[in-house]
Amino acid sequence: MKSPAKSVTDTAHDKTATATTHCDDLAKALEAFRDHGPLIERWGTELARRLGAGARLLVAGNGGSAAQAQHLTAELVGRYRDDRPPFSAVALHADTSSTTAIANDYGVQEVFARQTAAHGRPGDVLLLLSTSGASANLLAAADRAHRLGMTVWALTGRAPNPLQLGADETLCVDAPVAATVQELHLVAVHMLCEAFDQAVERGEADHGVTATGADDRTDAGGGPGGERFVDGRRGLDGRPDADGRPGVVGRLVGRARTVGRTAPGAPVAPRKGHT
Repeated sequence: MKSPAKSVTDTAHDKTATATTHCDDLAKALEAFRDHGPLIERWGTELARRLGAGARLLVAGNGGSAAQAQHLTAELVGRYRDDRPPFSAVALHADTSSTTAIANDYGVQEVFARQTAAHGRPGDVLLLLSTSGASANLLAAADRAHRLGMTVWALTGRAPNPLQLGADETLCVDAPVAATVQELHLVAVHMLCEAFDQAVERGEADHGVTATGADDRTDAGGGPGGERFVDGRRGLDGRPDADGRPGVVGRLVGRARTVGRTAPGAPVAPRKGHT
């Protein structure tokens, strides 16, 4: 016998149930995700200290995770909620010319590793986002970052995964599908920004500690290399230091104005043609 045909009401009910399954999966995963709160708060505080000391955050991901990476860097260079100083954060995929050139010349696996080698320094942080935790180009970047003396954090899907093993610390989202993992990565990004801003407000970024443990901040009397500090931050307004020397911006502008100029009396080399 044929099964009775479903009524319009039954069909509508099935469609609604299917549509809300995604919400149910997200709600279930979110409950377990709450346990990662202390880790995210610690990351935010540590990031404020490092970026406040002059370090940089590099972030990378593929596809939707690349969008999440750029979301995070935008919040740090711009602002998350309240106004505060900008901090150095770079989404590695966003430089499309470099990314495509590296992919063409060295292979896709090198697109983030080579940029990490170019921009990363000891004490910087590399944050990698991957729903699978198995992207070869992210694993290569993690390896390169470690060789440079950088710290590697990762946001991934379920544990265990290769990126979890390749990072110093990992937040693994326990969810069955990539879409839910990605949504909770966005929650993590916003929580990280919140923790970062709270740390900045507490003054953590004004007393940055370098990777070697040395204090890299002083008061308004001056700092490493003679740079001026205002309220614990480097003087970046171009005004002279207390000793009359130009501020950071003033010195940089001065250098820029002399680039390509020939000193008085020096021989002028013939110009070469460009192709």
